[in-house]
Amino acid sequence: MPHFMDPHTYDLANPELWVGVGLLIFFGILIAAGVPKMAAAQLDAKGAKIQADLDEAARLRAEAEAMLAQIRKEKAEAEAQAADLLAAAEADARRLEAETKAKLEETLARRQKLAENRIAQAEAQASAEVKAAAADLAAKAAEDILAARLAGQTKDPLLDAAIAQIGDRLN
Repeated sequence: MPHFMDPHTYDLANPELWVGVGLLIFFGILIAAGVPKMAAAQLDAKGAKIQADLDEAARLRAEAEAMLAQIRKEKAEAEAQAADLLAAAEADARRLEAETKAKLEETLARRQKLAENRIAQAEAQASAEVKAAAADLAAKAAEDILAARLAGQTKDPLLDAAIAQIGDRLN
């Protein structure tokens, strides 16, 4: 048989009865004071605060994801721009290399031509100096022969022919 059906349970000398009555009175006072409404209001406020925090977290997460997407997009754009700059720099380097090579070849050709001109001038000058020295030597030899001829007063036909040829060869 259940305990609450026992007649001894409702005896006024039973301490368990008074504990139960006191508990019911305590609950009645709590209900009369509005404690359940205050507890419910506190729980609702706490729930609303938690919901607001969750909403704020969701909003912040959405913002973070948007910022991450923006950063990834900017990174991709920056990488593309860097690749373009690198390609342009490489093209400029190749162009400058070609220009420098062409200028170097031009400078070398000009210097070679200048050197060839100087060599030709030096050859012409050396040839002129040799011709002048030969002419001086021939003139001195002719002078010596003429001086000897005048001293001996004899005519040498071979010598006269050689002297006549010297003038033709010097010019």
